Amino acid sequence: MIACATCGNEYEKAFTVTQMGETLTFDSFQCAIHRMAPTCAHCGCRVIGHGVEREGATYCCDHCAGE
Repeated sequence: MIACATCGNEYEKAFTVTQMGETLTFDSFQCAIHRMAPTCAHCGCRVIGHGVEREGATYCCDHCAGE
């Protein structure tokens, strides 16, 4: 078994995600999101959906992009 790239847990149902040429193994979607999802430039939350991009920054919503 391969250890989770975020928490180090070894889990028989782990999965891999490839992003921009880097492949990492995770034991849960929570760990994958924590490691790979972008962070809102205003409030700091993880952007799980589409988000909003403005002037090279990523935001979780239009409200944060406007702040």
